[in-house]
Amino acid sequence: MESVLALDNVWLALLLKVVLLLGFFLTAPLVVGYIEHKGLAHMQSRLGPMEAGRFHGIGQLPADGVKFLQKEDIIPAAADRWVFSLAPGVALVPALVVLAVVPLGPGLWAEDLDAGIFFALAVSSVGVLGVLMAAWASANKYSLMGGIRAAAQLIAYELPLVLGAAGVVLQAQTLSLVGIVEAQHSFTLLGAVPVPYAVPQAVGLALFFVAALAELSRPPFDMPIADSEIIFGHMTEYTGLRYAFFMLAEYAGMVVLSALATVLFLGGWYVWPGVPLPAGPLGVLLGFGVSFGKIVTLTFVMIWFRATFPRLREDQLQRMSWLFLIPLALLNIVGVAVAKVYG
Repeated sequence: MESVLALDNVWLALLLKVVLLLGFFLTAPLVVGYIEHKGLAHMQSRLGPMEAGRFHGIGQLPADGVKFLQKEDIIPAAADRWVFSLAPGVALVPALVVLAVVPLGPGLWAEDLDAGIFFALAVSSVGVLGVLMAAWASANKYSLMGGIRAAAQLIAYELPLVLGAAGVVLQAQTLSLVGIVEAQHSFTLLGAVPVPYAVPQAVGLALFFVAALAELSRPPFDMPIADSEIIFGHMTEYTGLRYAFFMLAEYAGMVVLSALATVLFLGGWYVWPGVPLPAGPLGVLLGFGVSFGKIVTLTFVMIWFRATFPRLREDQLQRMSWLFLIPLALLNIVGVAVAKVYG
């Protein structure tokens, strides 16, 4: 009887984790999309998104959702139908899988893997396969060009992303994302001042954030979907819900990579390293609120970049990664290693 109850508890806990994970996955990207609508409207003095709904254009996001549902689902005659149809799902699912290992608060994670950061970065890179599938299956030269650009961009910026995170792993001496948060909680600069890793790892944070923008094809690294050159890249032939899934994948990617940056550099769910949270449910809620606030802040900076910086050329993008970011990331790792040995 006890074993049956234990089994029921295991399945109940698993079901609760799935529900909470899906709830966060479906809610957080919508919040980011709403912030982008309103933030860009203010930054660029575009008041159109302020009109739908009674308060500050609050009805704009539901209106967009209804619009996607109503649009006709078109598949080009020359397209590979199966690959074309599966591509949006392949681009979207990795963000959901990564969230399973990202801690959002004390005890708020689906799985604490010993190699959590390795798993998260490996899975996050799978999303480009959806882009390549869409580019190839669309039977459109502009889509194919966007897919090739996306692949080249992934290869160039995956290295600074991983190397930026490697400095944190070396500092914390663990690959577990939960372990990295706890290591930051007990970390002190010069043995006296408790600070998050963003202080000693400022270079690593900058590398990780810039590479994350490039991985997501966010401006100023949006050459794969440069509308002035290749119409809309791999999404050119997509309409309705399939197009909406690609947009959801972008916003979900912003949330996931911001969550990883929060865990790696900003102390995770702690307000400040060395400051404990209250015990019990209050501490869990406060920790989740702190994590979510940091994630929203980082996604807002990504949106701010979109309204601020002009698009780079493809040669500028490649030169920036191979000749500047990657050597800087290697120097950062050497600096961390020297500090760990002699500090």
